[in-house]
Amino acid sequence: MSTIADLKKGQKAIIGEMNAQEIPLKLLEMGCLPGNQVELIQIAPFRDPLYLNINDTFLSIRKETAKLINVNLIEDE
Repeated sequence: MSTIADLKKGQKAIIGEMNAQEIPLKLLEMGCLPGNQVELIQIAPFRDPLYLNINDTFLSIRKETAKLINVNLIEDE
């Protein structure tokens, strides 16, 4: 299974399983929940942090945290 850290720029996915106790509460409050769509907007220099769009909320997360969130890729239409 892929994680947010595996996404390429512009790629979209649906958030799948994750251990909510390992994810910062602030991310959960901002919509980083199973079933929500995530898109990788940009990758910062040195590949960390990642700039994401999760259900029309823009946020940056560390790659270390992104590796904890499993996703199911959305195929190009």
